[in-house]
Amino acid sequence: MKVSLTLLLLISATFTVNAQSKWVAPSAAKTIKSPLKMNANDAKAGKALFTQMCVICHGIKGKGDGMAGAALNPKPANFTLSSVQSQTNGELFWKMTNGNPPMAAYKDILTETQRWQLVAYIRTFKK
Repeated sequence: MKVSLTLLLLISATFTVNAQSKWVAPSAAKTIKSPLKMNANDAKAGKALFTQMCVICHGIKGKGDGMAGAALNPKPANFTLSSVQSQTNGELFWKMTNGNPPMAAYKDILTETQRWQLVAYIRTFKK
């Protein structure tokens, strides 16, 4: 009985992790356009926000290896991966706006401009 319960919990945890790790923004998010130029100045402002708000989970180099991220399930996104960088700016903006636990929703915390600045900075992690 104990082995069956353990196995059931492991299977359940695996499905939960897999479902959350495949976080997909709705198709309408793909076409959301930034009102910003998404230039170096926007990325610089985004870097300042990233350092204050995101490093704790996503790490200084955006690899998802921040100190607080170690305890999260699913793990924070690694912004250097092609699976992240291949998403549109609108998808990244939508995700940080709406969140998906443990990722917080920043709709009421950061302005629209600040969220777009973060998207501009996330693009600097592209290899």
